[in-house]
Amino acid sequence: MSIATNDLYPITEPFAVHEVTVDHGHRLYVEECGQPDGFPAIFLHGGPGAGCEPTQRGFFDPDRYRAIFFDQRGCGRSTPHASLVANTTWDLIADLEVIRHQLGIERWLVFGGSWGSTLALAYAETYPERVTALVVRGIFLCRPEELHWFYQEGTNWVFPDLWTEFITPIPESERGDLLTAYHRRLIGENSAAQLEAARAWSIWEGRTATLLANPRVQAHFSDSHVALSLARIESHYFVNQAFLAPNQLLRDASRLANIPGVIIQGRYDLICPMRSAWDLHQAWPTAELQIIPDAGHSAFEPGIRRALVAATDRFAQEFTHK
Repeated sequence: MSIATNDLYPITEPFAVHEVTVDHGHRLYVEECGQPDGFPAIFLHGGPGAGCEPTQRGFFDPDRYRAIFFDQRGCGRSTPHASLVANTTWDLIADLEVIRHQLGIERWLVFGGSWGSTLALAYAETYPERVTALVVRGIFLCRPEELHWFYQEGTNWVFPDLWTEFITPIPESERGDLLTAYHRRLIGENSAAQLEAARAWSIWEGRTATLLANPRVQAHFSDSHVALSLARIESHYFVNQAFLAPNQLLRDASRLANIPGVIIQGRYDLICPMRSAWDLHQAWPTAELQIIPDAGHSAFEPGIRRALVAATDRFAQEFTHK
C-alpha cells in the first residue's frame, strides 16, 4: 500500500507510454501510471504549453489510480514543438476523446490546474457524461479581465521589480497592449527576438507562481524549451480568448451540476486571482470550494498540494471503495 509522504505519493514510472497521432501532424506523448485496472483519471497540465512533469504523478495514489498524463499539442514531449497549427481549445478537447477511446476508458476523473482548469471545465461542459468527478485548482476562465490583470495591470502592482524585467523586451511605444506586442514577437521570424520574448514571458509567470520564491519552480519556467512552447502557445490562445465565447465557462456551468467536484484555490494567487474560483462556485454551487489561506498559484504550494491529494484520495475511496 502506498502512503503519501511530503503530501505526495511516490513518483512511480509509467506502466505504459503511447504516441497518439492526431490531425495536422501532431503527435501526442501519453503515459499511464499506477494500476492498469485502477480508477481512471486524466491530468491536464497548465499553460497552455507547459507540458507534464514527473512530480505531478504524486497527486494520485499509484495503488488505486490509472492516472493518464499527456503533453498537449506543441509542448513537452509532443511534436512538433511550439506549433500553433490546429492548436485550439477545441482541438485539445477532441484529443481528449481520441485518447479516451484509444485507451478504452468510458469515464474518468478530470484533474486540471490553471489553464488545466480551463480545459477541464470546457471538456466537462462538452462531455459531462464522460466525467466521473472534477478536481480543479487555480481557476482560470480566460476572461479579458483576467488577462488584463496579469499581462497589463494588476499583478505588476505587487511585483513592480519583476515587472520591469518582464516589459524589457517591449519598446515603450508598444506597452499599452503588452499581450499583442508579445504575441507579435513570439510568432515572428526573428528567432533571437522570439526566444528573448519567450524567456521574459515564462520567467514572469514562474516568479509570480508561489507565495514565497521557489527556485525549483522558477528554474522550470526558465528552461528555454519550456519557455518557447509556453509563451508562443499561451499568447496564441490568449489573443483569441482561448477560442471561447464570452463568459462561456460560467454560462454553461449548469452542465456540471451532476458532476462531483472540488475547487481548490490559493488565497494569494496573483496569476489567477480568487475572484474566478469564487465566480465558478457561484455558478456551480454543488462543488466544494476550498480556499487555501497561505498559498499562491502553484500546485506545489504546501497547502494546495495537501488539498489536491486529499481530493484524489476522496474520489478514489468513493468510486472504488478501496
